[in-house]
Amino acid sequence: MSINRISLYHLETLIWIDRLGTFAAAAKKLNTTQPAISARIAELEERLGAILFQKHGRSANLTPVGRELVREYLPVWEQLQTILLRSSGFEQIRGHVRIGAGEIAAASCLPRFMADMKERWPDLTFDIEIELTAQMIQALLTGKIDLAFAAGLVAHPALKATSIGAAELLWVASPSVAKRMATDDQCSIHSLWSLPSHSPIYQLMRDALTLFPIRHRTINLCNNVRMIIDIVTMGDGFALVPKSMVRPQLASGALVPVLIDQKVEPIVFHIVTRCGEGSPVINEILRLAGKIDLESA
Repeated sequence: MSINRISLYHLETLIWIDRLGTFAAAAKKLNTTQPAISARIAELEERLGAILFQKHGRSANLTPVGRELVREYLPVWEQLQTILLRSSGFEQIRGHVRIGAGEIAAASCLPRFMADMKERWPDLTFDIEIELTAQMIQALLTGKIDLAFAAGLVAHPALKATSIGAAELLWVASPSVAKRMATDDQCSIHSLWSLPSHSPIYQLMRDALTLFPIRHRTINLCNNVRMIIDIVTMGDGFALVPKSMVRPQLASGALVPVLIDQKVEPIVFHIVTRCGEGSPVINEILRLAGKIDLESA
């Protein structure tokens, strides 16, 4: 056994293969190639004199020896990372952080978040992808992204969702439609636009509709909030949207609030990470993300 020839990168590689399940995913996470990952594990196994992984197709499962090594080393690895970063006051954080976000969360949370993060850590690079919630969950589970911003609660046993605040929702319409709605008192003759049923806003909208004096209603669906805003601005119907996404239209008068008495609960935003996330960088980002002021976002 050549313990003195074992480097930190050998053990870091071991940790990430265990977390992500495949050599390929670990290679992407560590910004290297799959052959390099395989070589590191081969070196580690040779220097320990033990087999750490059993490969089954594309997946890699730890052997009993490998599981024991990960169990005992993981707290040490996380503590070492934290100590090194804390010694610099978390001021020297650098590298790549991969973020997934839904469209609404991206418009409501990410601008303020990115401004705060880049001001604090200018050497930290972010890769952002706008995705559906189901895609974000899969990306988190496979290690393709490090954290996600989502509107509404994301429920999964392997993920942790932390609330970072709420955003006000408004019923809006163009001035001409708003005038007709006020004089006709017949919302049923106006088009209603909404995100599809998988969106948390859709359910909030449906719950609110039960209080409307409407005999018949048509719900038009679109999976893009900005497209819905454009359609409503052009004079077709009304919609329930985050106030933060229509501030320019409200300020210019292109859109006006309607159904003011029909209040809807704010939509809650969450930042989502893997359960047991041990990266001190991600945990520090998570801590600061909780201070986002959505009203100024």
